[in-house]
Amino acid sequence: MADWLTPAGEPAVLVTVARAEGSVPREAGTHMLVTASGQFDTIGGGHLEHKAFAIAREMIAARRAGRAVAPHLERFPLGPSLGQCCGGVVWLLFETVSGGLEEAMAQLRQRRRQDSCRISAIDGEAECRLVDEQHKETHIHTDAGGRRWLVDPVKPPRAHLVLFGAGHVGAAIVRALAELPCSVTWVDERDAMFPAEVPGNVTIEATDTPEACVDEAPDHASYLVLTHSHALDLQLSEAILRRPRVGWFGLIGSKTKRAQFTSRLEAKGLSTQNMVCPIGLPGIIDKAPAVIAASVAAQLLMVWESQAKD
Repeated sequence: MADWLTPAGEPAVLVTVARAEGSVPREAGTHMLVTASGQFDTIGGGHLEHKAFAIAREMIAARRAGRAVAPHLERFPLGPSLGQCCGGVVWLLFETVSGGLEEAMAQLRQRRRQDSCRISAIDGEAECRLVDEQHKETHIHTDAGGRRWLVDPVKPPRAHLVLFGAGHVGAAIVRALAELPCSVTWVDERDAMFPAEVPGNVTIEATDTPEACVDEAPDHASYLVLTHSHALDLQLSEAILRRPRVGWFGLIGSKTKRAQFTSRLEAKGLSTQNMVCPIGLPGIIDKAPAVIAASVAAQLLMVWESQAKD
């Protein structure tokens, strides 16, 4: 779940990058939630975020003083006014979290795995709702009456990983992916191996038939196999290679393991051309779980960003 959707429990202001031109720290549709005691998420840091934070805090103070606080859209040229090297221009929308916006954020928390679109008034009284219409990008719309609205698609991450294996390396990879733009299905036969708490983007599948999770995954999902058993690794590899529309498939192991698996799988008429083994970025040879996890997380990000461009 995005940090900006964290229930604040105190007066708060939602800051949204409503429009962006040129070189900017974060794209349109980026959010930051500011409260009296802190913030959740970031619009890119630097002087821009410092100014946004100050404006949001002023709005919180005004609301606490009982004054009406309307939505506020402000243009920030990053070079001339803020001294940032980016040089682009950012429009930020500031909204107090109350009424319709508070309800919409609560709904978004419940719909965190579904596509949604938030419509918020920029001019006049605060007004916010979720709609079923699909929009590709966050933008500002002006209606027939001249009133401006923020159209803000809120979409869950498209990247989905099915991770087989709850051992030390699997647990380290789950931790490494906790705040990255992806969802993870974590699969193992041994229920006791899973920790009591997992990150919000992780769903646990404790099952005696882990191979069934291969076909249950969405099309173009990524698969990572690192179980406690070579026999199970081979079984899962076969299931993945037989499945159409696989986004990426990684198998933990050495070049020797790859050669052995390739021989056995090709004997069954399967091509292992798209099976990545060993996993991780080239040049990183440390076998500590945390190091493997960092390397694999970076590898997956490269894969997912490449797929998003296709």
